[in-house]
Amino acid sequence: MLARQRQELILDEVRTTGGVRVSELVERLGVSDMTIRRDIEALAGRGLVTRVHGGATAARSSVDEPGFAAKAVLHTAAKQAIAAAAAALVEPGASVALSAGTTTHAVASALLGIPRLTIVTNSLRVAEVLHDGGREDHTVVLIGGERTPSDALVGPVAVGALRRLHVDWLLMGVHGMDAEAGFTTPNLAEAETNRALVASARRVAVVADNSKWGVVGLSTIAMLGEVDVVVTDTGLDVEARNALEGSCERLVLAA
Repeated sequence: MLARQRQELILDEVRTTGGVRVSELVERLGVSDMTIRRDIEALAGRGLVTRVHGGATAARSSVDEPGFAAKAVLHTAAKQAIAAAAAALVEPGASVALSAGTTTHAVASALLGIPRLTIVTNSLRVAEVLHDGGREDHTVVLIGGERTPSDALVGPVAVGALRRLHVDWLLMGVHGMDAEAGFTTPNLAEAETNRALVASARRVAVVADNSKWGVVGLSTIAMLGEVDVVVTDTGLDVEARNALEGSCERLVLAA
């Protein structure tokens, strides 16, 4: 297979699934790891994909913000595993804040198994899960604000409400994780609201699958060392694991 043919196949796969891993392409195409990395580098140089640790994702700028539906179909198994591990951090009777996102949406379902929670969220989707779950011993507080493409409620109304709240845990989804930029989002108003969520919490756990590593959004929410726990999946590569373990208090790899 010619290099151009391989690159077209890689690009088709990225566009279909949202991302590819080098190891999977090596096995599928029967070529070396270095050959695949050169192909990805060539595609990235043309602006067609974004290089990430261990593979490539669809090309995106620091201001891209996919809608909830587009993100919901990606990395579903990893998100379910992360949700279960994140819920295990929470004790019965705790107060918990959940940010918006497809991973925190999965976390909301996992929290339905824990009694007597007070849950604060700025996510319409999360509030819907908790309402439909029907637990009478759960108190759900939905923060108001302006709606984003990810169905987050953000802005001065949200920030003002959060400044008066104090929770045991924040379980926060992010757009990207990076050793230098920290935890980021492409939406400035969402970044401000998420920073208010961080300030309201006694402990902060970021919940994000391995594809978020190496992605940098427009605005930083927090640096790696400013969170207590990162809950991700076992697909995270060694370099990323070392960076997180050296910065945050605890790294949880969900399987």
